[in-house]
Amino acid sequence: MQAVDSNILIYARRRETPQHTVAADLLHRLATGLDPWVLPWPCIYEFLRVVTHPKVFRPPTSLERAWEGILDLLASPSVRLVTEGTGHSAALGELLHASGATGNLIFDAHIAALLIEHGVDEIITADEDFRRFPGLKVTNPFRP
Repeated sequence: MQAVDSNILIYARRRETPQHTVAADLLHRLATGLDPWVLPWPCIYEFLRVVTHPKVFRPPTSLERAWEGILDLLASPSVRLVTEGTGHSAALGELLHASGATGNLIFDAHIAALLIEHGVDEIITADEDFRRFPGLKVTNPFRP
């Protein structure tokens, strides 16, 4: 099963990004398809933080529009949300040990641990740092 990282959500929302068309088409295909796909809650939070931030985008996306976009995705019958469960501390501990992640990479380790905990084996992202985490396939839709 595939998960979508926050950068895909951001590029799909913000038309001025060079990755917009690819990301928007990808999300549309997932949201209207029959195959299950995953949105990790931390990626939703990061999407909201970034697109509504006035120092990142001028003008920023309004919170109302950003939240409506999330609600549209959550209305997809094929989407699954993941959050921490009883196996999260074990999954995170193993990933931290195996990857040596520190600092800002802890956030990526958190997402990777969520996915592995829930049996998700692939993340769609432009963030190459996810390749550090064993057991997780990384698909970058912007690379040929």
